[in-house]
Amino acid sequence: MIKKISIEGMSCMHCVKHVTDALNEIDGVSNVNVSLDTKSATIEADDKVKDEAIKAAIEDAGYEVVNIL
Repeated sequence: MIKKISIEGMSCMHCVKHVTDALNEIDGVSNVNVSLDTKSATIEADDKVKDEAIKAAIEDAGYEVVNIL
């Protein structure tokens, strides 16, 4: 499944790398694409990946999840 995540708090490419690394560490997540311009991330994930795990990974990296679609 493909998920689009709106993220607040990213201001530079270093932030993009932090979020990308955090999402890549979740088991079942692949093809992570984080955009500073749209303040969002698009990922492909197995059905077993829960939104709570995605939110926790991003928030642990220091950013705020606005929504997950």
